[in-house]
Amino acid sequence: MTPRRYDLIAFDWDGTLFDSTAIIARCIQAAVRDVGGKEPTFEAASYVIGMGLMQALAHAAPDVPTALYPTLGDRYRHHYFAIQHDISLFEGVLPLLDDLKARGHLLVVATGKSRRGLDEALSTSALAGVFDASRTADQTAGKPDPLMLRELMAEFDVPPERTLMVGDTTHDLQMALNAGCSSVGVSYGAHDHAVFDALAPLYVAHSVRQLHDWMLAHA
Repeated sequence: MTPRRYDLIAFDWDGTLFDSTAIIARCIQAAVRDVGGKEPTFEAASYVIGMGLMQALAHAAPDVPTALYPTLGDRYRHHYFAIQHDISLFEGVLPLLDDLKARGHLLVVATGKSRRGLDEALSTSALAGVFDASRTADQTAGKPDPLMLRELMAEFDVPPERTLMVGDTTHDLQMALNAGCSSVGVSYGAHDHAVFDALAPLYVAHSVRQLHDWMLAHA
């Protein structure tokens, strides 16, 4: 392993560490149907993953009146929490995180999930103590607003040039740009990696194994 280039590594959650993209997209579609809106396509529902919940639902269901947004959010949570325990980490994520911890990186989570949703996911024994801090969209601001990254950098007094964001969506990569940080994209999540180039990630990994190898060599 090479010396550290980045002291703080921020990971997106859904689609980057957790294999949850398809389930989230289906829950968005179901929630929109429940309130009588026009069901978004799977691609449209996948696109909004990573945004804050209400921001995502408003984008995915533009025909739903704003007065129904609270109900729309409730229906999404109903569907998601009913099946959240069927979601698992991508294979290889735990060894990746263990190796980064062993090299002394600070590991944090920057996610569009709710605080409640992330806390439930982090409560599993496999992830106990892995992450040094986390921020969610309902605590700060939804991506690509850089607030959650800036708060995490400030918490550990790490400058942007020593911070790396890892994510599967353009929202993650744009947030990194907005915060002045470097980024790495992964192609196995919610967004087509063909659109990543404009956001200048250092690398795009097509598997967790590729991400692991690159991080140990370059991060």
